[in-house]
Amino acid sequence: MTATSDRVPLPQVRDLLRVGHALPFRVLDAQGRLLLNEGQLVADEAQFESLVERGAWAERALVEATRAAQTAAAHTKRAAPPQSLFDRWEKLLWEFDKLTRALVRHQVPGSAVLPFFASLQALVDFDADVALFLCVRQDDRRFAMYGLTHAMHCAVATLLTARHLGWPVASVTSLACAALTMNLATLELQATMAEQDTPATAKQLAQIRAHPEATVQLLRAAGIDDDIWLTTIAEHHEQPGGGGYPRGLPEVSEAAQVLRAADVFMSKISPRAKRPPMTPQLATRQLFQQRPGDPLAMAMIKTVGIHPPGSLLTLCTGEVAVAIRRPVKGTQPLVATLSDRAGRPIGETHRRDTAQPEFAVRGPLQDAKAFPRVLPERVYGWIAG
Repeated sequence: MTATSDRVPLPQVRDLLRVGHALPFRVLDAQGRLLLNEGQLVADEAQFESLVERGAWAERALVEATRAAQTAAAHTKRAAPPQSLFDRWEKLLWEFDKLTRALVRHQVPGSAVLPFFASLQALVDFDADVALFLCVRQDDRRFAMYGLTHAMHCAVATLLTARHLGWPVASVTSLACAALTMNLATLELQATMAEQDTPATAKQLAQIRAHPEATVQLLRAAGIDDDIWLTTIAEHHEQPGGGGYPRGLPEVSEAAQVLRAADVFMSKISPRAKRPPMTPQLATRQLFQQRPGDPLAMAMIKTVGIHPPGSLLTLCTGEVAVAIRRPVKGTQPLVATLSDRAGRPIGETHRRDTAQPEFAVRGPLQDAKAFPRVLPERVYGWIAG
């Protein structure tokens, strides 16, 4: 644990931060968990306020080094660079942080989720492959934000899956809003459990079992009366035939089954302090094995793809690559290379069409330690936001 004397509260370094520019140091929360990495952006003043509310701070040594560097060289003011699509996703995450806090505190009505979902949907519509890439390629291990990122990732997956199934727009909206709010009563607990390296305590397990109903009650109190939305949350841990929780229902709504599939899939491919993430390919295979012949599970699998954007793969060339575009048909994605033909990380990137035999996928990369962060700008280029 970092000593208090080594922490500089974020308000004290406001002069070193420029909205829309890269951070000169990383930012952590009150528990010492990563909120933003060096090089990421503080998009606007609202995000800065959210960081302060979380007790954000920077490491004194890095702050002093930054201040010394700025003192040594005259700081030339530059206009903030144009906002990219990736910046818009990051900004949306911090808007979600503010929204969920306000919902839990009963400061805004539940209907405030709807315009937020509209913003998320617009980004998915702009580029669904980028949306999936950001869901799958989770590099920063920002455990403090896990509950928020997980909910947004599940919303992306359920939105695309429900559309694949041809559901009406209203039903798609209800399902995705359920995904965004399914864990509203346990967001901080999720962050804590993502970083702890010990088994869940009895108290934590009790909170987990109680969270569907607790979240439904919270949303009802916030004015939500959408039956699909509320029922989906209440049943998203139930299993057809029984065996789920909290009530062990034998029959479960289709929306809840889709949300459960997305919830389980995204949980498995997300890193934890006590375990590395599962490969998307293994998570997909387990989903298929657990629900063979289930059209809802198959829709989820077809939506994300066998090698979804963000998957780290090895090619027949020996190169390590990351999937960036789902194929129009078949299972061979467009990828961007991250290594040379000996599998050694390099800065140069080439696009490969794995439908071509010479660049065929050999399989998922089993050990990703050499490729801890894959910035979307590297493999997609700059995409205007």
